[in-house]
Parts: sequence; structure tokens; C-alpha cells
Amino acid sequence: MNAVVIEAGWGLGRVVARALLGDGCTVVLAGPHLDSLSETADGHARAIVVPADVSDPAEVDELFASVPGRLDLLVNSMGQFGPTGTPDEISVDDWKTTVSANLTNAFICARAAFAAMRRQRPQGGRIVNIGSISAHVPRPESIAYTAAKHAITGLTRSLSLDGRPFNIACGQIDVGNATRHQTAGVRIRAQQADGSVRSEPTFDAVYVGAAIRFMASLPLDANAQFLTLAATTMPYVGRG
Repeated sequence: MNAVVIEAGWGLGRVVARALLGDGCTVVLAGPHLDSLSETADGHARAIVVPADVSDPAEVDELFASVPGRLDLLVNSMGQFGPTGTPDEISVDDWKTTVSANLTNAFICARAAFAAMRRQRPQGGRIVNIGSISAHVPRPESIAYTAAKHAITGLTRSLSLDGRPFNIACGQIDVGNATRHQTAGVRIRAQQADGSVRSEPTFDAVYVGAAIRFMASLPLDANAQFLTLAATTMPYVGRG
């Protein structure tokens, strides 16, 4: 299997890329920084490091052209939390930056992957978008990130529908409190819907990699459309 993992140099992208490499996949590691991508690759023979600005459609096209053979899988691992504050405190520029990083860049990568999967013979492939618990319920004062992650769900649904004639499957995994440096704060103090601040439980991010390995292992006539993976006792169902 040939896969492309976006933002593979850190966080969940690194976890997923290493899980796929461990499964014997050839993985193109994409992201802005050569050093962090090389750290993810760690000298693995099936890792292909391609620094790329995924906000640039031309660079993204070049990225997908580097896949050796057919493209079987894209993992869209976008995650920028963005500004915090009430809606009136969020600048329009910060809103645009957050929506671009989480949504527009995911579309640019999905667009290129869709084109490659449609052109190849036999047609088909799989796209997995990494969403968030915030695709369902917001944290306080996170309007830009929450709106972008809700929109990822719409992106996933549209890719699924438009991909049907071309044997392109698309699913989404929504992650809540997987342990990585971005979640370090919630283990200490996280603002709650009732205004209180307290610590929240986390779980080992390695299980996100395992979940995506499962999604990727399915034949193209089966699809894990939406999968939610969260710390068992995190305040999710009762967040609001």
C-alpha cells in the first residue's frame, strides 16, 4: 500500500505515519519542515520525505506526483487550534488563518488525492480525514477551530458521495484527548462549559494509529464512515 500522510512531522500525523510504516506501507511524509519529517522517518526504507507547503496547490500536486505507483491512501492530519476567546474577541485574520489551516488545506490535499485516485487504473483509493471531538461539540472560546472541524465533516461526506463513481472511499476519525504535546494543557487545566477549570483524562495516541490502520485495511467496498476515539472518561457526551 502506498500512502500520503499530511503533517507527518509532528502530533497525530507522526503517530499515523509510523503505524503505517510498521504495517509495511510505503509512506510519503508531507509537511513544512524537513528536520521533523526526517525524525518521523527515522531512516525507514519505505519512508519518502517530501517537504511541502500544503496551502500551495502547485506544491501539493508535486507532492502527490512523488508517490511511487498508485495512491492507495491519503491521511489528512490537519490540526491548528487557533485563537481563544469569545467571538467578538477573535480577529477576522485569525479566523481566516485557522479555517485555512484546518479546512482549506485539507481540501487542497483531498482534491489532489481525488484526482490521482480517479486517474489511476484500476480507479479508487481511500481518504481519511482526522477530525476532532470539536466536530461534534465545542470547547468554550474556540469558535474558529470548532467551525473548521465541523466543516471537515461536510468535506468528508461530500468526498464520500462524489467518490462513489470512482471507487474512492472517505472516512473520518474524530479524536478526543489523545496524548501529544498539544493536549498537555488539558491534563492540567481545561476550561469547562460551566465555567470551571479542571484536568481532563487523555489516552495514548498510538491507538489513533491503530484505528487508522484498521480503516485503511478495509476493502474499498467497505468504509468506516465516522469513528470517534476518545479518552473513556473525558467530558464529551456531557460537555455542553
